[in-house]
Amino acid sequence: MDKTLTAKLDRLRDEIAHYESAIVALSGGIDSSLVAFVAGQILGDRALAVTSGSASLKRRDLELTRKLTADWGLGHEVIVTDELNKASYRANPVNRCFHCKTSLYVALRQLANERGFATILNGTNVDDLGDHRPGLIAADDYEVKSPLIAAGITKAEVRALARALGLENAEKPQAACLSSRFPYGTHIDQALLAQVEAAEEVLAQIGFSQFRVRHHDDLARLEVLPEEFPLAVANHDRLVEGLRALGYATVTLDLKGFRSGSLNEGLAQIPVVNLHIP
Repeated sequence: MDKTLTAKLDRLRDEIAHYESAIVALSGGIDSSLVAFVAGQILGDRALAVTSGSASLKRRDLELTRKLTADWGLGHEVIVTDELNKASYRANPVNRCFHCKTSLYVALRQLANERGFATILNGTNVDDLGDHRPGLIAADDYEVKSPLIAAGITKAEVRALARALGLENAEKPQAACLSSRFPYGTHIDQALLAQVEAAEEVLAQIGFSQFRVRHHDDLARLEVLPEEFPLAVANHDRLVEGLRALGYATVTLDLKGFRSGSLNEGLAQIPVVNLHIP
């Protein structure tokens, strides 16, 4: 690692060392994985990774959290949060993520109180502050700490640190909550989440590296990397057949290609909670 990256890792370790004990919200993504890994190193059995195994998390990612924590010797528990029981979440408003994260942090706060853990940590990084992320407000409401932000670590630096530390999922593609595949205002339920997850599994089996299946009623809009458009063309029959078998009458390829948060395009700029970056 270069000096800048080493210094940021030291800041992350120092930040986590300030906490007597911590629960880490672990999704299987690289951001929360880095926090969980370092927390395990610094806090030992005073750190516990917790994953919500609700329907909005891919089963692949759920199994990954189990494998990672077992490999690291880090305590890990799976809970099921109640967001799908809430009409405010199922209606999929523009602040859906607030309702989801509120369910998560309420559950984690209860668990922390029961088990005697002092702090809750998440994997929010500096780059997340520039996107539409209502979940940041929920984190602030429940005093959830973001050590990556405190250490000034960006998404690219998260990956670089994960590589340097030898984390298995250092190159894992971005994997947002499955609810993000639905346009705001589209009602969400467990069956629709399962449909989208199965559709994305078709793309995974073909070999796409980074992708989304955006759900528009009976139309599936595929976002893949532009350099992988030829793979889509070569496998168009397999894509169409696989997704039509799941209930999509029409399968389209978005020529803009993959971009994270594409369903936020066109939203009015919404201010996020003011978090301090040292």
